[in-house]
Amino acid sequence: MPRPSVVIAGSVAQRPFVGGHTWVFLHLLLGFRKMGWDVHLIDRLEPGMCVDATGAPSSFLGSANLAYLSEVMQRFDLADCWTLGHDGWRDVAGVPRRQAIERIRRSQMVLNVMGFLDDAEMLDAAPCRVFFDIDPGFGQMWRELGLHDLFAGHDRFVTVGENVGRAGCGVPTCGLDWITTKQPVVTDLWDATVPPRPVYTSVVSWRGPFGPIEYREKTYGLRVHEFRRFLPLPELTSCGFELALAIDPADDRDSVGLIAHGWQLVDPRVVAADPWLYRDYVERSRAEVMVAKHMYVETRSGWFSDRSACYLAAGRPVVAQDTGLADNISLGVGLIAFEDLDGAVDAIRQIESDWARHSASAREVAEEFFAAEVVLTRLVERLGVG
Repeated sequence: MPRPSVVIAGSVAQRPFVGGHTWVFLHLLLGFRKMGWDVHLIDRLEPGMCVDATGAPSSFLGSANLAYLSEVMQRFDLADCWTLGHDGWRDVAGVPRRQAIERIRRSQMVLNVMGFLDDAEMLDAAPCRVFFDIDPGFGQMWRELGLHDLFAGHDRFVTVGENVGRAGCGVPTCGLDWITTKQPVVTDLWDATVPPRPVYTSVVSWRGPFGPIEYREKTYGLRVHEFRRFLPLPELTSCGFELALAIDPADDRDSVGLIAHGWQLVDPRVVAADPWLYRDYVERSRAEVMVAKHMYVETRSGWFSDRSACYLAAGRPVVAQDTGLADNISLGVGLIAFEDLDGAVDAIRQIESDWARHSASAREVAEEFFAAEVVLTRLVERLGVG
């Protein structure tokens, strides 16, 4: 019998040198492959997106975007498993468009991350079009407000907001039947034996691509609107804290405030510019402090960071802002949730009281809840494909 196959649509080439973002797609591709599936990635670039290594405008074939995607896929043994279109598919690299469409036609499904793929011919070829939501709340509220419908043209709907559809969750369902899932991690690719530096870290964007949303007389904000509550954290513990922080110069006031309170700031374009640097940065951290977007916290969406799952897989304890996690994952050892500044301080003290125990438990949590073979097997079963 032929092997099952999945086509994953998402933006690797659009965001070169963002190692953590790349890992989202690598874990899906490599996770399905580990389960015995054939895999293929569909990516695209629009005019004006192509840049060289310095960020200057570039041709498609000479772009850093194409070079980055090609290198990543080759080094993870996925060299014949991707197609990149440019300028409305006038230019194509990797597997030719016709062959990519045939792979879509033979697949069990297209997993369309945030509705990234909008090519009608490709989507029409898919036997099952699955919308994969990794930013719960934004798309749902846009649709309810009549601003934009990301979900149109899809057959099934999956979200990493594990509380969506449950009582107490503020993310609207839009009348859709949501399947919830964790994001997968291929735990074999993360080394829990690397000696860590004595710092708590995270790799974050201060604002991200979406702006705040006004919905039903409430404002749902971004990470910046939560992080400001936790600026004094380094001053209240004896630990070191470092952020690989993507922040706009317009937010220089926040950068100054972070440094004044004891946060060290490093450039993610240096320490996390590709999957290997990102993995090294995570593995050499003592633990992670994860501050979520206000949207995730206020809606109690049950969102959990793909980045934090990587920290757990690397045996690094995670201190995570609570988004309604208790019903979805084991908390208390290796992974501790907090709601306010005092709670974060207490969680760090717990970890420092027995770091080795929390480190071992972090890896166990990753293997039990986030291992790709666990997460994707359950997802395939719930989708009824494969």
